[in-house]
Amino acid sequence: MTCPFCGNKTDKVVDSRESKEADVIRRRRECLACERRFTTYERIDEVPYMVVKKDGRREKFDRQKVLAGLLKACEKRPVAMAKLAEVVDEVEGRLLDSPEREIPTTDIGELLMDRLRSLDKIAYVRFASVYRNFQDEEDLFNEIKHLIRKKRG
Repeated sequence: MTCPFCGNKTDKVVDSRESKEADVIRRRRECLACERRFTTYERIDEVPYMVVKKDGRREKFDRQKVLAGLLKACEKRPVAMAKLAEVVDEVEGRLLDSPEREIPTTDIGELLMDRLRSLDKIAYVRFASVYRNFQDEEDLFNEIKHLIRKKRG
């Protein structure tokens, strides 16, 4: 660390403390040349996870936006809020475990649909109709037929 008083690059750490939230470490340092003390703060350099949209745009991953989409699909359905939070946690966990900092919305959407399919079929169809951009009733009907086939076999 460079001393703000004399510009020397050698110092020693006199005291370290974490913040209450444990996201920042405060360090008291003493310059070995001029013996003056100064404070530095250390925090994790967080590179945000980006979502790559179908049109190529990139935006920061927004947990609330994912949850809002699930809530809309599950409106008036017997799906517990805790289950939806679990699904969002799983998606976020996959992001955090991934070495990639960018994830396509198609991957997120497929993961969400897989989870919704097992939670509530109606919510799944609602979500799929928006996500897959059904153009008419035939698209919807084909998706329902696919669900019925999976259930039978």
